[in-house]
Amino acid sequence: MLDETNRPPADGEGSVQVHMDEGMDLDTAKVFAVYGKGGIGKSTTSSNLSVAFSKLGRRVVQIGCDPKHDSTFTLTKSLIPTVIDILQEVRFHTEELRIEDFVFEGYNGVMCVEAGGPPAGTGCGGYVVGQTVKLLKEHHILEDTDVVVFDVLGDVVCGGFAAPLQHAERALVVAANDFDSIFAMNRIVAAIQAKSKNYDVRLGGVIANRADQTDQIEKFNERSGMRTVARIPALDVIRLSRLKKATLFEMDPSPEVTAVQNEYLQLAEALWNGVDPLDARSLADREIFDLLGFD
Repeated sequence: MLDETNRPPADGEGSVQVHMDEGMDLDTAKVFAVYGKGGIGKSTTSSNLSVAFSKLGRRVVQIGCDPKHDSTFTLTKSLIPTVIDILQEVRFHTEELRIEDFVFEGYNGVMCVEAGGPPAGTGCGGYVVGQTVKLLKEHHILEDTDVVVFDVLGDVVCGGFAAPLQHAERALVVAANDFDSIFAMNRIVAAIQAKSKNYDVRLGGVIANRADQTDQIEKFNERSGMRTVARIPALDVIRLSRLKKATLFEMDPSPEVTAVQNEYLQLAEALWNGVDPLDARSLADREIFDLLGFD
């Protein structure tokens, strides 16, 4: 880690953050960090987005940043071991690790990594993310990678779980058209804006998930400066894909499946080509409380 003499300015007043080691950039890969309220569908979104990038011919690494290590199971059809568990097995002697110990190939060639996390109530998620990136660089995985997708734990935006923002080019927020997930999105916007003071990450927009309507999201976008970059409707086939441990790109074809696949493909293409950064602002809690809902 950077020592105090080299440490960049704090991300905000009273901030205590995990800062990125020098030389820990992710080479030439385009890096996206996916955030959102817990249970809102970040892993489903991340996995299908990773497949969409791969369908466009990109070499993709998806990094799950949740101790539950369930980000990539629709890609690999299993709960793969976490980086932190593998490191503990070799007593943190990284030279004993092989690539196949912690990197697993998933559907359509997406390379899958689960960072894992410290035991509940102990340690720091930022340390785990840092160790994962360090291992990937040591084993030269990122030299042949076009896209890295970080799937980040819930709406926890402490210094530790904000660590992927130190590597990302664009941060995306997954939200439904409801108060709770938009309220969480507002807090995530604040965290991303704080990180953007000292790192290259910028807001990319919101992916409206399980959203047949987006009126509440659009209210928030208009007030905050956010934008919707994709809309995934509330379809039962998405729930079934999780039960089948499969991505949407593996489901039996139908008009609705094809439409959602195309939405992900269009999003992947837009992100690859570069979406303009947003200068959004977070709202005060009372402001967002008064904004959302019906008169």
